[in-house]
Amino acid sequence: MGSPLLSQKALDFCPIYSEYIQGIYKERREPPMRENHMRTWGASVAVVLAAWTASLGAEPRESRTKTTAERGRDALLGQAFAPPIVTWKAYENLWKVWGLKEKPADFDRRVRERYSLSEPPYPNKGLPMGLREASGLLGKGVGVDCMLCHASSITGQPVIGLGNSALDVQFLFDELSAAQGIPNLPITVSQARGTHEAFATTAYLFQFRNADLSLRSPVKYVLAANTCEDVPAWWLLKKKKTMYHSGGQDARSVRSIMSFMLTPFNSGRYIKSQEPTFKDIRSYLLTLRPPKYPFPIDEKKAAHGQQIFEKTCARCHGTYGPGGSYPSKVVDLNVIGTDPTLASCDIGDFAEAFRNSWFGKEKDDQGKPVSGTMNRGYQAPPLDGVWATAPYFHNGAVPTVYHVLNSKARPKVYTRSYRTDKDDYDPVKLGWKITVLKSGPDARTPAPERRKVYDAAQPGRGNGGHPFGDKLSEEERMAVIEYLKTL
Repeated sequence: MGSPLLSQKALDFCPIYSEYIQGIYKERREPPMRENHMRTWGASVAVVLAAWTASLGAEPRESRTKTTAERGRDALLGQAFAPPIVTWKAYENLWKVWGLKEKPADFDRRVRERYSLSEPPYPNKGLPMGLREASGLLGKGVGVDCMLCHASSITGQPVIGLGNSALDVQFLFDELSAAQGIPNLPITVSQARGTHEAFATTAYLFQFRNADLSLRSPVKYVLAANTCEDVPAWWLLKKKKTMYHSGGQDARSVRSIMSFMLTPFNSGRYIKSQEPTFKDIRSYLLTLRPPKYPFPIDEKKAAHGQQIFEKTCARCHGTYGPGGSYPSKVVDLNVIGTDPTLASCDIGDFAEAFRNSWFGKEKDDQGKPVSGTMNRGYQAPPLDGVWATAPYFHNGAVPTVYHVLNSKARPKVYTRSYRTDKDDYDPVKLGWKITVLKSGPDARTPAPERRKVYDAAQPGRGNGGHPFGDKLSEEERMAVIEYLKTL
């Protein structure tokens, strides 16, 4: 089982242990000892993704009269689930990391644009979506929340539940670490801008846990960190029987959306205590709807496109409107033919450990198991709001719907603005405007600039497969695109 890293009593009292506090709140003049690096900053990356609240008091009386979805919205948008990762002072000094001589008057705007964050449609202390004021033992600071990856903007409008396909999460964490004067994260959390390594990060966090979620000395689970996962839209969850790109988990699962709480500075007791809150949050996610297409639609052309779609695409992606249905189908890798890195990666001991843990023992309200499966393929997603969810495929390899439907036209190497205004959107091809490049970046190019270039020749970033639109004529292809604007 392994020996505990920290006492359960200390963790139950406060998930943020003293070494983390020292690392965040004290300016260090000397680098940390090498033997402590993994323990300290392995936990720090977990903390970045952790769910932790400063107050574990009783539920406010007024919240008891709200619906579960309303309580879930309040918790998701109003509660600091993670401890601060930097002090307010360090956050306000980010401009020094940028190499500027003085703080710019438009600092808040520059933060948003530099990392591709959006203004929130809810009170957030002046911070962009994804960052949040949080409380620690030694005061308040700035942390991250779920909206870092699960909220963005499209044609200039903020949308909760839209995956942030422009975010450079690696860049953000690296520069926050530099501003605080602490080491960078010990694992890679993004290989290409707009994508993340969520699966590998979960395995990294789980190495610190026994089956009952008590802490242990880490047991290494090595997963591929080049899967370049795109973030699915939250509003699609209501239609799915299984979730995640591989369809590997029951869509009814609450515990699966809590896996980011596995930081070593959360006790097992605390993680389990938050399940009712996440039941409420899931209820809120089921109420989300996609944004409506903001540009004109040729209704006659769209009606023709619907006929073509229902003959060629509906068997996997479902039908829409009154009487519509979604098959929740996982397509075998040999059939879909898209990049195999994620679907075929060997998860070995991690899968068994996760399945035998508290996370794998979940039951629904009728006492029936809510379990996951191993699939060597990818789930064909519902297409509600598909216009807003570019780029496409599980790895974000394809910039527009047109390129999804015409595999021969897909760019091998491209970049884009990584802004989300109307001028950055392509209403003809339905997706992001891109600049096609002749080759990938030189190895000497700074990492943030390299991540801006999507090179389909790199591991995990293949853009092949899904050839099902290739047989369509150009006229038919554009008609299907017009129809998809209506969903």
